Amino acid sequence: MKIDRLIGIISILLQKEKVTAPYLADKFEVSRRTINRDVEDLCKAGIPVVTEQGKNGGISIAEGYKVDKTLFTSSEMQAILSGLKSLDSVSGSNRYQLLMDKLSFGSSDYVGASGPVVINLSSWYQSSLSPKFELIKDAIERKKRIKFHYYGPGGENDRIIEPRLLIFEWSSWYVWGYCLLRDDLRMFKLNRMEQIICTNEDIEERAPQLYKMDPREVSWTNEVHVTAEFDGIMKWRLIEEYGINSFTEDDDGRLTMTVSWSDKESLFSWLLGFRDHVRILEPLEYRTDFLELLDRIKTRCHPMEDEINKQH
Repeated sequence: MKIDRLIGIISILLQKEKVTAPYLADKFEVSRRTINRDVEDLCKAGIPVVTEQGKNGGISIAEGYKVDKTLFTSSEMQAILSGLKSLDSVSGSNRYQLLMDKLSFGSSDYVGASGPVVINLSSWYQSSLSPKFELIKDAIERKKRIKFHYYGPGGENDRIIEPRLLIFEWSSWYVWGYCLLRDDLRMFKLNRMEQIICTNEDIEERAPQLYKMDPREVSWTNEVHVTAEFDGIMKWRLIEEYGINSFTEDDDGRLTMTVSWSDKESLFSWLLGFRDHVRILEPLEYRTDFLELLDRIKTRCHPMEDEINKQH
């Protein structure tokens, strides 16, 4: 994509004194005319790219603008490349691998595809996830709306949103954007989205709003809070999901923790994962609601037990 190529050109110009248009054209597998247009675009963006004709001519960045490449240490560049490599695991292509090669272009100081850190963002839904990821990413870059059918806890319906960010959070991929149905910013899980299309409608200019990276700062429309007690055998899971300081431990090993959740139904689904190793302390009405849910589950299992008895 063009933005990847422009980043690669800037990186090369920052680290080389001067290069030729044929060199860049060969490096990025495009025509010289395309490179010339890219140079014009970089100049329009405020980057002082200088083109010199003649025997010793070439393309360079004006003196005084260059950033010393030693500002990026080997470990810092490795962190950047590891992040780029992780995107290939979900995009289903080697686009970012090619960008990594262009960023390092053989320098012994920078490590490209290999390294001590591997980030794998793929999932069991790789075959269906990659096309969604690329379609939404393209819509964000072109500032276009997308339409899709969504399956959520409250039912299913059609949505039109103005996508802003693709976010990997809570072990899943989400798109964050302005929902025209709710007239507000919303998060949608990619695995619950189907029949996604780009409407090619331009997004409207709206007041900018930053996405909150810290999950502790996220506020939910129907946020609920509960204090629960867990058996000590579940300590590993609480540590994994919330950290070592998220609970208090009694002398007998029982763990007490207060958690916030987006809605009660999702909270109960999470608590069920602890089986018989959890007990709701407060609010008391949630304890009653949870017991009613368990009774409904038990009732649904009874016919299955009757069928088993008949077989015997």
